[in-house]
Amino acid sequence: MGETLYDLNDEGIAVITIVNPRRRNAMTYPMIEQLYEGLRRAAHEARVVIIIGQGDTFCAGIDLNFLSEIPPEDRGIKVPTHDEDGWWNITSCPLPVIAAIDGSAVGMGAEWTSHCDIRIATTRARFAWNFAHRGLVPDTGAGTWLLPRQIGLQNALRLLYSGDWLDAETALEIGYVCKIVESGDLLSSAIEEAQRYLLGAPSSHRLSKRLLYEGLHLHVADHQKNSRRTLLECFQSEEHREGVNAFTEGRLPNFPDS
Repeated sequence: MGETLYDLNDEGIAVITIVNPRRRNAMTYPMIEQLYEGLRRAAHEARVVIIIGQGDTFCAGIDLNFLSEIPPEDRGIKVPTHDEDGWWNITSCPLPVIAAIDGSAVGMGAEWTSHCDIRIATTRARFAWNFAHRGLVPDTGAGTWLLPRQIGLQNALRLLYSGDWLDAETALEIGYVCKIVESGDLLSSAIEEAQRYLLGAPSSHRLSKRLLYEGLHLHVADHQKNSRRTLLECFQSEEHREGVNAFTEGRLPNFPDS
């Protein structure tokens, strides 16, 4: 049936690993629940999250063998893919979330990568939103909302219409991934990326992420109001005080974990 594993290192970097080797890391509903539980746990004890697939595949989407055991009239996404505000569970995680992609990310697997804030891929990584081949639309809604904002309308529609593979080099060219590495360097590269964020205040990460995603659907004037209100809150915070003190004292800041 597969599982989703959670590990937290001493630096506060949580690694969530998708494990279903017989089905190329395809997801079952219990695995999705485990993934979300890992995100909830990380939100309380981690600074950065990395999502990775075990072996040479990120995620082959929903496990069709698992799905085939469910009558067609009862199919659908039985595990909510979003929170009460409508945000995807990965996107709503208040921490920076990095997708580390090796091999294929297909269907729901490709959608998971869109939910993440940062994407690092290997040279053999490839993505496919192949829902049209199954008579479906993107199953979490990310392919029709997040993806066009990440790579542009035309690029997104070409992928959705054709179901074609997006290879790593092209993904880098159009800005879908930020870096390409060799497979053996994937996890270490993702950890190095995560370590860059550890110098920042957790509150700044959380608030900046919230402002960015909420701002995608707000009028600019409303976004400016939210931004100014949030900035005033930051000026009163212990994190801001520590950041200023660290600068004037010529040292690295020592921010609290949350």
